Amino acid sequence: MRVYVPLTLPGLAAAHEAGELGPGPLVAYAVTPGLREWYVSDDIEELEYAALGRAASASLRLIAEDPAAERRRVVLAVDVADGAVTSDPDGRGMDAGAIGEVRVEGPVPLKRAAAVHADADDALKDVKAAAEALGAADQGDDDAQFTVDGAEDHELLWFGMQEVPGLIG
Repeated sequence: MRVYVPLTLPGLAAAHEAGELGPGPLVAYAVTPGLREWYVSDDIEELEYAALGRAASASLRLIAEDPAAERRRVVLAVDVADGAVTSDPDGRGMDAGAIGEVRVEGPVPLKRAAAVHADADDALKDVKAAAEALGAADQGDDDAQFTVDGAEDHELLWFGMQEVPGLIG
């Protein structure tokens, strides 16, 4: 199963140094029954793109919690055994924040990683603003939500695993 793990650049650097993500359990996003119902599509590429988007939103939350992290959303795409994944780990079902969420039970060797997705330089200003506005958006502030949506308008770039040293600089 392909899962999308939300990270920050420091989190990616730590995983790169350790050679694995973990220890578990890890929060990730994947094509789950709930995501299929929410997205209403049978196209696996569209569904995986939606799971990637959910992970990018979770990465933004990680950035907002870590003032030292560069304002760049990072998502690691990894392939894990189906049995290592628990769908809807908190029983929140169709709660908007939990759609597509899964838990990966153990550490994941980076050799299982397919790619890294990260923001381009032109997104950094919008990601910074979105991280700052996230709390207000969660409280229902429409202007803050507009700012958060501005970051989500940026597509994440694809990077091969051999490019990680350049990303973490």
